[in-house]
Amino acid sequence: MTAAPGIVVIGGGPRGTGVIERIAANARELYGDLPLDLHVVDPHPAGGGRIWRPDQSPLLWMNSMAEDVTMFTDETVELAGPVVAGPALDAWAEDVRAGRVTPDADPAVLAEIHGLAGADFPTRRLQGAYLRWTYERALAALPPGITVHEHRTTALAVTGPRGGRQRVRLQDRPEPLLADLVVLTVGHLDAEQEPEQKGLADFARRHALVHLPPDFTADSDLDALRPGEPVIVRGFGLAFVDLMVLLNEGRGGRYGNGEYLPSGREPVLYVGSRRGVPYHAKISYPWTGERPPLPQHLGPEWTEELFSRTGPLDFRRDIWPAVAKELGHAHYHRLFTTRPERTALAHEVFAEKYAAADPGSPELAGLIAEAVPDPADRLDLDALDRPLEGVRHDSPEALQEALRAYITADLARRHDPEHSEDLAVFLGLLSAYAQLVRLGDIGSWWHGFFSYLASGPPGPRLQQLLALSRAGVVRFLGAGLTVETDEEQGLFRARSTTVPGAHTEARALVEARLPGPSLRHTASPLLRALRDGGAAITDDGLLAVDPGDSRVLDDEGRPHPRRFALGPFTTARSSGAFTRPRTGGPAFRQNDAAARAALAFLRDHSCRGRLAS
Repeated sequence: MTAAPGIVVIGGGPRGTGVIERIAANARELYGDLPLDLHVVDPHPAGGGRIWRPDQSPLLWMNSMAEDVTMFTDETVELAGPVVAGPALDAWAEDVRAGRVTPDADPAVLAEIHGLAGADFPTRRLQGAYLRWTYERALAALPPGITVHEHRTTALAVTGPRGGRQRVRLQDRPEPLLADLVVLTVGHLDAEQEPEQKGLADFARRHALVHLPPDFTADSDLDALRPGEPVIVRGFGLAFVDLMVLLNEGRGGRYGNGEYLPSGREPVLYVGSRRGVPYHAKISYPWTGERPPLPQHLGPEWTEELFSRTGPLDFRRDIWPAVAKELGHAHYHRLFTTRPERTALAHEVFAEKYAAADPGSPELAGLIAEAVPDPADRLDLDALDRPLEGVRHDSPEALQEALRAYITADLARRHDPEHSEDLAVFLGLLSAYAQLVRLGDIGSWWHGFFSYLASGPPGPRLQQLLALSRAGVVRFLGAGLTVETDEEQGLFRARSTTVPGAHTEARALVEARLPGPSLRHTASPLLRALRDGGAAITDDGLLAVDPGDSRVLDDEGRPHPRRFALGPFTTARSSGAFTRPRTGGPAFRQNDAAARAALAFLRDHSCRGRLAS
C-alpha cells in the first residue's frame, strides 16, 4: 500500500502554528480530500513552543497588550488564500469568560484569563494558552484526509535529494521521518559560542567566574548569581527586563508605594549597552482621529525600483533615507492635523513640498525647519536612536540621576496623547517593516532600531526599573559599554563612554540578549547541517529564502522544491512573533504563500499517482 504524502513542520511555536492555520485555511481549495500525513516536531508543546510554554514563571509578561495580539487574518492582509477570522487575545479571553471557549490550561492561567482586560500585558504562559487553542482550532479545521502526528523531540537534520523524499532525523528514534516537504519554523536560535563569547567563557572557567552567554533568560542558570554581589549586564532590551524581574521580584522582593523592598537575596546589576538606555516604553493610549496614509513613500513602486537596480543594496545609502522620509510623513501628518498651532505652514502646502523633496536632502531639512518652528516638535531619528551620543557625566552618581530623569520623561511622553505623533511614527514603523521585509536581508541595524523604538517593555516595567535604581540594586553604566578581562586579578571589568575614567569590576557577566539569528554560529545541529549542505547563507548569516513562497535557496540561488523556512533566522524575517489586528502583518502573507505552494506541490504530485521516493 502506498504511504500518504507527508509534510513535516519543524517548530511548533507561533510561526509553525501560523503555517498550520494557513494549511487548514487553504487545504480544501488546493488539496481537497486527498490523504496527507502532517508531522509537527518540537520538544515543547505545540502552539506556544519553547518561548510561550506553560511551565514558566507567572512574573514574565508579554511586551504587547492583549488587544494588540492576534493569530488570525483579516481583510487588511495581502494574501491569495481565504481570510479566516478569529479572535485577538483579549476577545478570546472574553470568549473564555462567556463559556464559548474552553482552553486547555491549568487553574492559575484560567484565573489570569478571567481577570484580563484589553489594555493589560498578559503573562507569557497565558499567551501560551491562546496559542495552544489556536493550534487546536487549526487542527480541527483540517480536512478529514489529513492526519496529524506530534513528535515531542528535536529534529537533528534534513537530508535527501532535491527531486525526492526528504528524511528528517530525530533525536530519539533510529528511523527518520520521511517527508515529501519540510517546513522549518524553529523560531529563535540557540547560539554556538562565537569567538568573543568563547573567549569570555574560557576566561570564566579559568578563574571560577560566572559567564552567562546570550540565551532566553528563563532558561539561563540565574542561581549562579549570588546575593549582594555585583553583576555586569551587557544589554538593555527585553532580555534585561526578564533578568531584572527574575532576580528581584523573582527572589522575593516586593514593590510598594513606588518603592522596591529588597529581600536581601538580590545581586546588584550594573547594566549598560551600546545605547546605554532601555528600549522606549510601550505607548499606552489608543489612536484617535485621522490616520496618516501609509505607505506613502515606501510603496510597491519604490520596492520595484530598488529591485531593478544592479549590484548589492546598501541600507544606509539606498533604503534608510526613504524610510526616514516615511516616518517623517507619519509624524508631520499627525502634528499638522492635530496640533496646527505648532506649525507655520498650511498642511496642504507642507505636504506637497514634503512629497516633492528628495529623501535626506537639504531642501527637506529646510522645509521642516520653516514649517515646524520648535525643534522639539521635529522628528530627530538620530537623537532617538542614540540619546546619550556625546553625553558625558563626571561621576557614576550623576549618571544615575540623569538616566532616572530620562526614563521618567520617556514614560511620561509615552503615556501622553498630547504627543500622539509618537504613535503615528509607530504606525509608520509597522508599515515600513511590512515593505522592507520584501527586500530580504537588509542587515541587522534596522531590526534592532525597530525593536528599540517600537517593541519596548510595558510602562510598569520601567516604573519598576526606576524603583530598583533608587533602591541601589540596579546601577546604570551608560553607553558604548565594553567588557575587558583581567587575567591577573581574575575579574571582568566594564567601562562606558558616558562616564570617562570610571569602571566596574565583577566576578559575574551576563549577556542580556537573545542569541543572534546567524546560522554561522548556531548550536542547532539541524541548521548547521542545512548550512553545511549547500543552503545559501547571507553575509549576516541568515538563511536565504525565496521572497515569494519562502523556499530555501541554495548557493546558486535555486529554490529547493521541497524545503521551506520562515522566521527570524531567514531573509524573510518579520517584525515579531505576533501581529496587531488590522495592520496587514507580513507574517500572515508569508505563511499563506508557503502553505499554498506546499499544498499545490503535494496535490500535483499526488495526482500523478505517488511522489518520488
